[in-house]
Amino acid sequence: MSECPLFKEEMRQFIKNALDEDVGRGDLTTLATIPADLNLSAAMITREPIVIAGMFLAIEVIKTCDPAAQIEIVAGDGLEVMAGSTLLKITGNAQKLLTAERSALNILQHLSGIATLTRAYVRRIEHTDCRLLDTRKTIPGYRKLAKYASRMGGAMNHRMRLDDGVLIKDNHIARVGNIKAAIDAAQAYDIKASTIGLTVECDTLDQAAEAVQAGADRLLLDNMSLDQLCHAVARYKGQVALEASGGVTLDTIGDIADTGVDFISVGRITQSAPAVDIGLDYLD
Repeated sequence: MSECPLFKEEMRQFIKNALDEDVGRGDLTTLATIPADLNLSAAMITREPIVIAGMFLAIEVIKTCDPAAQIEIVAGDGLEVMAGSTLLKITGNAQKLLTAERSALNILQHLSGIATLTRAYVRRIEHTDCRLLDTRKTIPGYRKLAKYASRMGGAMNHRMRLDDGVLIKDNHIARVGNIKAAIDAAQAYDIKASTIGLTVECDTLDQAAEAVQAGADRLLLDNMSLDQLCHAVARYKGQVALEASGGVTLDTIGDIADTGVDFISVGRITQSAPAVDIGLDYLD
C-alpha cells in the first residue's frame, strides 16, 4: 500500500469528523434491527473500471468502528482494476460494520474518482515527455488527500500550499504595475523555499518575453492557443520551464502536450472528478 499523506493525528481527526457527521448520536436503524452479537462478512466491489485511492482511510474507518474486524486487502492504492473486482474483504460485528459502511465508501469513492480521472488524462499524454500537474483547486480540508489521489493516478503535485512556491499572476502584476516590477519584488524577498522557482503567469507572448527577460524560471502559459504554445516552445524551451494551463480537457490535452511544453496543469482532476461506483456487498 502507498504512503499515507496524513500525520497520525490528522487521520484520527479526519475519521472522527467523518463519523461524527454521519453517525451523530448513533445508527438508529442498525441498533434497532441488528442483534448486537451478530457477525457478518462483506466485500468491497467496484462496479466500474477504476484506479484505487484512499484504501488506507477506508480501512481505518472500519477499524475505528470495529477494532476486531478481520480485513483482507485484495487490491491497494494505485492499482487499476476492472468492473466487478473485489477490493477488500471484511468479517466483523454486523452493527459496527453497517455503521462504518457509508463513511468508508464515501472516502474511497471520492479519492478513487480523482485517481481514475487523473489516469485518463495521463494516458492522453504518455506518448510525450510532458507531465500532468494538479492544482490547489480542491475541496477545503481534502487538499492532502486529493493531491495524494492525483499522485495515485499518475500526476505530479504542484504547490500544496501558497508557501510552497512563488507564482506571480495577473492580479499581482496589476497591483505593482508590470511583470518586471513583480519579479524584482519577488527576487528581493526570501523565496529559497519555492518548489517551482519563480513562476510567472503569461496570457500573451509579449508577457512571456518580458518574464523571461526579467528573470523568470518558469512560464505559466495561460489559455494560449496551440500556435502560441508552439511559438513559446520554439523560443524558450530549455531556457525556462514551460507550463500550459487553462480549460484543459481530455479532448485537448494531447494536442497541448504535442506542442512540446514541459507541464500541463489541470484543475478539474481534483475539482470536478466524479465519484466512482464502489459497493459493499454482504456475503452469505
